[in-house]
Formats: sequence, structure tokens, C-alpha cells
Amino acid sequence: MSKLSRYCVFLIAFLLSTPTWAGASDCFPFVGEHYKYDVGWEFINAGTAEVNITQQGDNGYQVHNFARTNGFFDMFKKVRDTLVSEGICLGDKMQSILFWTDQLEKGKHTKKRIEYLWQENKVKYQNNEKKLTFDVKAGHLSVLDAFYLTRLHPPTKDHPISIPVFDSEKKYDVIVKLLKHQKITGLDGKRIDCLVIQPELKTEGVFTSVGVIKIWLTNDARRIPLKITAKIKIGRIVVRLTEYSKT
Repeated sequence: MSKLSRYCVFLIAFLLSTPTWAGASDCFPFVGEHYKYDVGWEFINAGTAEVNITQQGDNGYQVHNFARTNGFFDMFKKVRDTLVSEGICLGDKMQSILFWTDQLEKGKHTKKRIEYLWQENKVKYQNNEKKLTFDVKAGHLSVLDAFYLTRLHPPTKDHPISIPVFDSEKKYDVIVKLLKHQKITGLDGKRIDCLVIQPELKTEGVFTSVGVIKIWLTNDARRIPLKITAKIKIGRIVVRLTEYSKT
């Protein structure tokens, strides 16, 4: 085959395999959501967290998270964490394009940035001044985007789900299991049936210094995260939804 013929075959294959761009609602129906949470250590209020999800362009989305400790806990372990995940819809599939964090914890300031260069099957990773490039196939998500994919396609009792992610210099599959159904109190004071799920994370990444994480999602089409718990060295962190809206 001549060089020209090989080039033509390559070009045709590329054009046929180019993904279809779609609106964010096609793969990410969470745009417009706003949450507020109380964050506690066992039964003691330790701080707050806020999540805002916005549209980015015609087919993209951004999830902006901010968490902080309150004045009392600032004296022991001051936390000011910003975490932002951005992605696009390729047809009906999510693709992370950027994930960055700016975290102040225990007096230590850390900045991380991950660029998902899915068209090149690469990831650029930066941790403060450290910069690395990894071979990562298209389709890998940030750990935050993996959570929203779980909301779209939750596991069942007999069928856990597996999601490819890249986080903290490592690519692996997050396994998410359904532990049980449980009723807990919602914002309106009524008991709501929830799916209790457990993601098996292999990196610290976003959730530094935590062990087993459990998430309570409403067992309806919205699958709103009402509660999150995370084991730590002493006790556990409990995150409870205090406000939810969608525009």
C-alpha cells in the first residue's frame, strides 16, 4: 500500500471514529443543581460544604465544590478546599477534561491539576511544582465525575459497577457496590428510601486520610446524595444535605 493510500485509510477511519458532540443534558442531567451540606465529626458540627453545577459551552459542564471548617475546628484542623471537575458529553458518554484542587488542610497548601487529553489518550498531571504525563485512554474520568456517572447508572445488589478513573498518578477501575436499601429523613422531614452505595477508591486523591466511604442516594430518578459518611482514624465524618435546588 502506498503512503498516500495509507494516509487516506487513516483519514477515513479518523472521520468515522470522531465522536458525536452532544448537549450536556444528554449525558449529564445535573446542570443547575445546587447543594449545601453540614459536615460533622460524629455528632459535632465541624463545617459546611457547597456544590454548584453549571453549563460550560454547548456540551460541557462544571462541578464546583467548596468545603470549610467552622471557627472552632479552625483551631485544630483548618480546612479550605476547592475542587472543580469539568467534562463534556460525547454522544451519551461522559468525558472528563479537567480536574483541579486547591486544598488547605492542617496548614498544608496543595494544588493539583489533571488535564484529560482524551483525543491524544494522554493525561497531564501537576501536583504543586511536580509535572508528569501519563498514557491514559479516552473514557477515563475524574473521581468526582465517576460519582455522577454512578448517579446515572447505579449498581444493583448483584451487579456492582466498574468505572475507569485517573487520580493521583494512577489509573484504575473504581468498583461501586450497592450495600442495601435504607430509609433516612429527607429535607422535608419525611422518611425517604435510599440506595446505600460504597465506592472502593484506591487513591487518597480528593478524600485525604479517610477509609470506607458510604453514600446515601434517594431511590428515585434524581438520586440526590442525602448523606455521606467516611471513616477516619478517630471516629467518622458525616455529611448531611441541608439544602437542594435545581434551576
